[in-house]
Amino acid sequence: MSGFLSVADQMRRIARGAAEIFPEDELVRKLERSRATGRPLRVKLGVDPTAPDIHLGNAVPIWKLRTFQELGHHAVLIIGDYTARIGDPSGRNALRPPLDEAAVDAAARTYEAQVGKILLPERLEVRRNGEWLSKLSFMEVVRLAGRMTVAQMLVRDDFAKRHAAESPIFLHEFLYPLMQGWDSVVVRADVEMGGTDQRFNLLVGRDLQREEGQEPQAILVNPLVPGLDGAKKMSKSAGNYIGITEAPDQQFGKTMSIPDALMAQWFESFTEVPAERVKELLAGHPRTAKAELGKAVVARYHGAAAAAEAEAAFTRVFAEGRVPDEMPESHVPATGVKVLDLLVSLGFAKSKGEARRLVEQGAVSVDGAKIASTDASIDPASLPAAGAVLRAGKLRFARLRG
Repeated sequence: MSGFLSVADQMRRIARGAAEIFPEDELVRKLERSRATGRPLRVKLGVDPTAPDIHLGNAVPIWKLRTFQELGHHAVLIIGDYTARIGDPSGRNALRPPLDEAAVDAAARTYEAQVGKILLPERLEVRRNGEWLSKLSFMEVVRLAGRMTVAQMLVRDDFAKRHAAESPIFLHEFLYPLMQGWDSVVVRADVEMGGTDQRFNLLVGRDLQREEGQEPQAILVNPLVPGLDGAKKMSKSAGNYIGITEAPDQQFGKTMSIPDALMAQWFESFTEVPAERVKELLAGHPRTAKAELGKAVVARYHGAAAAAEAEAAFTRVFAEGRVPDEMPESHVPATGVKVLDLLVSLGFAKSKGEARRLVEQGAVSVDGAKIASTDASIDPASLPAAGAVLRAGKLRFARLRG
C-alpha cells in the first residue's frame, strides 16, 4: 500500500495558486502511477542566479517544490550557473546583459544556502547545469539548435514583440529555451515548474524529452506576482521586492506598505493561510488584514514569535510615531560621508543603486528632514551632541554621531 495521499488530495494542494497545469490529465496519470508503484515523481525547478538573494516572488515555485516534497516526491533544483551567463530572454524587450562567471558563482552560492530555509534536504537534489551544458561540443550545440525552427521561436510572445518592433534578437538568445529544455532531458524530469513568462521554455522541454524517448514532463505554471509597488512583477532590478532573508521588521513593514488590492494575491502566493480565513480577513478592515498578511509572511521565514514582535515594533514605530528604543550607531568621519555609502554600510541598502532609489523615493531622512539629493553628504559638524536619527524607509533607523 502506497504512503502517498490520494491523487485528488495531492492535486488540491498542487493546484493552489497555480496559473496553469498542462496537460492536467497527464499530471494526474503520473500521480496515479507514482501512488501505485511507490516511485516519487522528479519535480524540476530551474533558477538562474543573476543576482544575490531570493525574494518572495522567486520563492513561490520553491514553496511549490516543498509541497511536492511533503507529498512524498523528489525535488530537483537546477541552479543555472551556465544559463545565467547567457541570459534568459523571457519577458525581456531587449538583450539581457551577460554576467561574468565570478558574479554568477557568488549569487549561486547564496541561492544554495537560502533554499535550505524552504526545502527538505532529504528529498532534494541540487544540480548546476554547467555540469552538462559546459561539456557539449560545438557540433552537439549545432544539433540541438537543429531541433527547432526560427518560425517556432518567433511564436514566443517576447520574441514576436521584439521582431515586430524591429528590436534586435541575437542568435544566442534562441539557444536559451533549448538549454533549459535539455536540463529536463538530463535530469529526467516528470514535472517542471516556472512562471507564466517561462511557458514556452517549459514546452520546449516536453518536445526534447519526447524526441529523446522520454515521457514528456507535465508543466506547472506559476503567476508572476506584483511587487511592493503593485505594478511591476516583483524583481530585484525594480527594487520592489522583499528578500526571504530580510529581518522580520523589514518584511513586516514592507508588507504593510503594499496597495490593498494586492492582498488577495499575496495571501494566495506568499502564505498558507486557508482560503476561508483570507476571505474573512479581506471582508474586514484592510489594516487588520494587512497585519495578518505581514505576520504570515514573517512567520514563514522567521517563526511566529518573530512575526508577533515585528508587528509590535511596527505599531510602536509607525502607528505611534515613535523611534525605536534601540538602534545601531554610526560614527561619521571628520571628512563626512556620502548618504548612499552610509546606507550601504549600515545594511539599509544592498547596493548604491538601491540606496539611490530610496533617496529618490523620499524614503531617507535625518531628524525628520528628507534627503533630497542622491549626492548629499553628512557633515559631522552639523550633527547635534546627542546625535541625529537617520531613517530609511518605514522601519530602518540609525543614530549618527560626529
